[in-house]
Amino acid sequence: MARKQICTTAREAVADIPDGASILAHSFGPPQSWPTDCLVALAERGVKDLTVICNTPAGGPTSLNILAEKRQIRKLVCSYVGSPTIPTEISDQVKAGVIELEMVPQGTLIERVRAGGAGLAGFYTPTGVGTEIARGKEERVFDGKRYIFERALTADFALIQAQQADAAGNLTYRRGARNFGPAFATAAKTTIAEVREIVSIGSLDPEAIITPGIFVDRIVQTTTNIDIGVLRYILQLVGRTTDMEGRAVREGGPVGLPADLMAMKVAALLRDGEYVNLGIGLPTMVSNFVAGRNVTLHAENGILGYGPFPAEGDEDIDLYNASGQLISALPETSYFDSPLSFAMARNGRVSTIILGAYQVAQNGDLANWSTPAGSGGIGGAMDLAAGGARLIAICYHVERDGTSKLVERLSYPATALGCVTSVVTDLAWIDVDRDGFVLRELAPGITVDDVTAATAAPLRVAPDVRDMQFD
Repeated sequence: MARKQICTTAREAVADIPDGASILAHSFGPPQSWPTDCLVALAERGVKDLTVICNTPAGGPTSLNILAEKRQIRKLVCSYVGSPTIPTEISDQVKAGVIELEMVPQGTLIERVRAGGAGLAGFYTPTGVGTEIARGKEERVFDGKRYIFERALTADFALIQAQQADAAGNLTYRRGARNFGPAFATAAKTTIAEVREIVSIGSLDPEAIITPGIFVDRIVQTTTNIDIGVLRYILQLVGRTTDMEGRAVREGGPVGLPADLMAMKVAALLRDGEYVNLGIGLPTMVSNFVAGRNVTLHAENGILGYGPFPAEGDEDIDLYNASGQLISALPETSYFDSPLSFAMARNGRVSTIILGAYQVAQNGDLANWSTPAGSGGIGGAMDLAAGGARLIAICYHVERDGTSKLVERLSYPATALGCVTSVVTDLAWIDVDRDGFVLRELAPGITVDDVTAATAAPLRVAPDVRDMQFD
């Protein structure tokens, strides 16, 4: 049996990481899931010109901001730079051009790493076809469907966080914290596992081991503890909608639906027995309205069958959705890694996707990851939309400046083409068919003329248009 190096400190674990190294840094965004001790040790050593591959680089005080504050990162490969509600050193340096950025769709990112760890050169994917992400990449058609080629990703070092490790290097993970960890562990020349507990060989149930020791080189026990109060505050800011006031259609005019009723309407559109993915922002609120509906919620970080937001005091720091929000478990809940989670979406097993939107075009094109100025991040939306599931967009009908989000053609970068089947806004439920937008239902107090005036594209009115139904 090959025993692994058990390091006394994180400084010892990262002692040989040189300037210019490439690093896979495990995290899905929330502050509790980073290999924080190792990042702090790298900052103390002053290692420079690092290329860092991760999902979301800035998720609070324990994230890659630790390195960015000392200008140690040269290049970042990620799916999301940060939240616009929380300015960070990383996002500031990306905007200033100090850090070179390669933005990759979330599912493509982890699949590139998985391919690298499997010794493959790359793969073809439908994700990103027809968008800016496909620019300059090889495209081929298989069985009548378009795919682009993506190269595998590997690194010199992987820094991952796990729940337990034994001296053989076997690792377990806990609940939603597994996400990118198992794939990252396979794709580096040297893998360093920062764990909450080191146990004796024989203590781990072999059936519970997720990362076999062959992929792990060093182990160090973490000293970082996240205060639940701090965590609660950070996650309230990231992705969770707290504004429950409806917006006036015009000065002195009627008021549209508040966010919770928009989410309730989307929940009413779900079908019995569906598997449903909820995007960041408004879509996450749908989880509060599916109890008793025989609907199974799916999250990209590797959770199937989760419940609503927990009451204060009932939170579990390892139980969070793909938006980083703390959620509750159900009797049927299962946990797995992100590659398997995205496989569920791309192969069509997830039947409905609910995403926020910056714009929806009359042909069903969706823009929800970046404004023309380049803010935001791709996240998992491109991969989710690539599976051909029914896609419901939920958004306010107009921007605060009065600009419509329902348009003839996108002016923002596309997330996916021809994918949206329905739009629920604060003013209406609108379907998208081959001829464009069809008005189905009106929010209370809203007229057909109100919706027509707020829509920057032709709008047909269904012959049976009615007031909005919520059940």
